[in-house]
Amino acid sequence: MNETKSVSIEILETLPEVNHVHVDQLLKEALTSLNKKIIVLDDDPTGVQTVHDISVFTDWSLESIEQGFKEEQSMFFILTNSRGFTAEETEKAHREIAENILTAASKLNREFMIISRGDSTLRGHYPLETNVLKETIETASDLKMDGEVILPFFKEGGRLTINNIHYVQYGEELVPAGETEFAKDRTFGYTKSDLGEWIEEKSNGEFTAENTLYISLEQLRSLQIEEITEQLLQVNNFNKVVVNAADEADVKIFTIALVQAINSGKNFLFRSAAALPKVIGGVSSKPLLTRAELVGEETGNGGLIIIGSHVKKTTEQLEELKKLSAIEFIEFNSHLVLQPEAFQKECDRVIETTEDLIRSGKTVAVYTSRERLDLGEDKKEEELKLSVSISDAVTSIVTRLQVRPDFLIAKGGITSSDVGTKGLKVKRATVAGQIRPGIPVWRTGAESKYPGMAYVIFPGNVGSKTDLKEVAEILSGR
Repeated sequence: MNETKSVSIEILETLPEVNHVHVDQLLKEALTSLNKKIIVLDDDPTGVQTVHDISVFTDWSLESIEQGFKEEQSMFFILTNSRGFTAEETEKAHREIAENILTAASKLNREFMIISRGDSTLRGHYPLETNVLKETIETASDLKMDGEVILPFFKEGGRLTINNIHYVQYGEELVPAGETEFAKDRTFGYTKSDLGEWIEEKSNGEFTAENTLYISLEQLRSLQIEEITEQLLQVNNFNKVVVNAADEADVKIFTIALVQAINSGKNFLFRSAAALPKVIGGVSSKPLLTRAELVGEETGNGGLIIIGSHVKKTTEQLEELKKLSAIEFIEFNSHLVLQPEAFQKECDRVIETTEDLIRSGKTVAVYTSRERLDLGEDKKEEELKLSVSISDAVTSIVTRLQVRPDFLIAKGGITSSDVGTKGLKVKRATVAGQIRPGIPVWRTGAESKYPGMAYVIFPGNVGSKTDLKEVAEILSGR
């Protein structure tokens, strides 16, 4: 198999069409029979990029999980931020989460299903997270996990799975994920684009490409729902199910079969991107948010944009943003993290300047040095810890701010998580919707530093070159 070749986006035109109205009707009927609370564990805050009017809890206390179970909606999110954790921290968090879910479910007599929402470019603590969930659940209850569904499709970000190969869209080209910058991630890197081979690589051969069940686009587009259901009923021993998807309709058709299998007694865990939660949670599509919906009373203060992500797309978007003369830019020299005293002085300088400018009505964009720290090949955990120190310093801009910005945009998964939980001190937020495709907005809770604020969570690897500039223009009313 030659999996390293890019293909033209025109390949999508060769796929069979589906009757969307018919599929939507079948999905609606299926979801009414799914009597389970859906709990999405989000390894950074960007997983809500397809939903609206859904709660996000920023801790996994028993109290928060019980509150999520009691809500009317069929689904709630727990922000774990585990993409910024070490493996040890990730394991501890997921064990606690699984134990608290079991306790809450037992107390409230509710059934549940867990989706581990990871990055659509395949980065993150996989298979560690779902392995810990499985082991904890099976040890502490009578539940047995028959299989794990792998579904990284995310259309808004141009992440498609075709013939079992996961692609990332660059313009008119679909590039195999293993050939992209994301595959070279120093903490979560990989080499395979074929998802069966990726599973084998990530599990060190414990699960093989050969034993993986593949749900093809041909099966989905020809509505082979009974056949797919039958295949899912045969899955056991936590074997993996790879779902091909090039359109949301593919996820919907798979979900119809999945619900039938679940209702027949099968239990699955899920490692997915943001498309599956929207579909299985029955969340409708909603128009993009406007400034009038997001910015309440005019304060006369400027907004704040914080840019921490280092991926190429973010740097390109920053260069476009710099074309806006109304925004003041402050470069935060994050490389000083290796010199604690100088680093503290740099933090103080950035915070004082930012506050003065916002108070004077200027919108400020603070961005970290664009070159990543490189400590060498065998220093992954040390680099992760330094990146956490940098993120903490960036977060302290919001923590120490004495003036309420008109709006807040955070660019990058770890950055936006830390700003939300540590800087804004959000315990529970409501997802208002999206300001651009795949770019979600939280409405902060009453307990937060700035209650009711529009907080834009801008993933590092999502959006066109001009999207960050356009979001800033929308929110600043220019």
